[in-house]
Amino acid sequence: MGKISPVSSKYIIHSTIEIDGVVDRPDVIGAIFGQTEGLLGADLELRELQRSGRIGRIEVNVDTKTGKTKGAIIVPSSLDKAETSIVAAALEIIQRIGPCNAKIAVQKIEDVRISKRNFVVERAKELLKTMMEDVMPDSQELADEVAYSVRVMEITEFGNDRLPAGPAIEESDEIVVVEGRADVLNLLKHGIKNAIAVNGTSIPQTIIDLTKQKVVTVFVDGDRGGNLILKELFNVGDVDYVTRAPAGKEVEEITKKEIHKALRSRISAEQAKLEIGKDIDKIEDSPRRQLFVQKRPMMPQPRPAMAPRPPMTAPPPVLGKRLSPQESKSFKEMLESMIGTRGAQLLDEKLSVLGKVPLTELNTTISSLGSGVYAVVLDGTIERDLVSTCERSNVQYLVGMDSKVGPHETRISVLTVSSFS
Repeated sequence: MGKISPVSSKYIIHSTIEIDGVVDRPDVIGAIFGQTEGLLGADLELRELQRSGRIGRIEVNVDTKTGKTKGAIIVPSSLDKAETSIVAAALEIIQRIGPCNAKIAVQKIEDVRISKRNFVVERAKELLKTMMEDVMPDSQELADEVAYSVRVMEITEFGNDRLPAGPAIEESDEIVVVEGRADVLNLLKHGIKNAIAVNGTSIPQTIIDLTKQKVVTVFVDGDRGGNLILKELFNVGDVDYVTRAPAGKEVEEITKKEIHKALRSRISAEQAKLEIGKDIDKIEDSPRRQLFVQKRPMMPQPRPAMAPRPPMTAPPPVLGKRLSPQESKSFKEMLESMIGTRGAQLLDEKLSVLGKVPLTELNTTISSLGSGVYAVVLDGTIERDLVSTCERSNVQYLVGMDSKVGPHETRISVLTVSSFS
């Protein structure tokens, strides 16, 4: 750029030129110097500015098509902002180049220092990232890395089928059955040493034998493939609990927090069979049914004093079944104890509590348990969809704070607070 280098320039003037005719690059440069001569005074004379190195070499790029010439003019400057702006404005007074009409328009004045500053910032980010990757880790990182390496080294092969497993399979009373070797490694990484892999959807005899000797939790991926493994295990083994990785994720890629959350929220094998479409008649009644009902226990809440309710003008609902004094007393006490919990209790014919569930899971739970529920006591309003669900499951009593279903609209005995006053 003549006597001014790109390094020392502070601004660059970008402008376009349109000429009604055919001209060459020297004609444009000659017109710039000639037509601005004496216009800006001695201090801003372009020839003197270029000679002193305050204006760099003027770059002109033109292209001629169909008898017209178009192009761009680039002028580097080390002047200050005001002087650079004056020089840029002076370019626009040029209206003829040779015998042809011309028009020059300044598009922008670029501050070179901003571009350089942006480059510095981006480059500094790259250098910092590299330095952080190469820097010596602190003591905690070293300890974690060593512990991880040791845990991964602990993976073993178990049984005649030489299945990938953690070192604690033999002595543990409970085991976790996963799909593949990578799943075992991820559990080992986070301190779970009693995992073993089935290595496919065909269940090895080693796994079948283990399910008969130990308490088994099957931990599958959150996809359809997990259902296939569960079905096969249900057919050939004795599974106790089932849990899944979050939807769309695999056991091998989830975090420590997700692993422990999944294991804490495991459900009984019976409920898992229902969820994957297993024939409900094949599920034998057992205390495990209660585990599903209580899989999401509600946090205990302080029991508020029972608020007085306005008396209903309508007579008490006509019950589909006569209420015994003992049932009336039990239902009333349970209803009072449920105030503020936003939950429900499921009862059998002896009025024993099968389990407690949040109201949001009540319909699903009743449907899954079939005809085993005798009565439902809930802290809420009895809705039409709940009544329909209970009718299909042969529930005898629905006890709630209020009801949107009239006594003559259902064969179920619907009881509310006013029924016990």
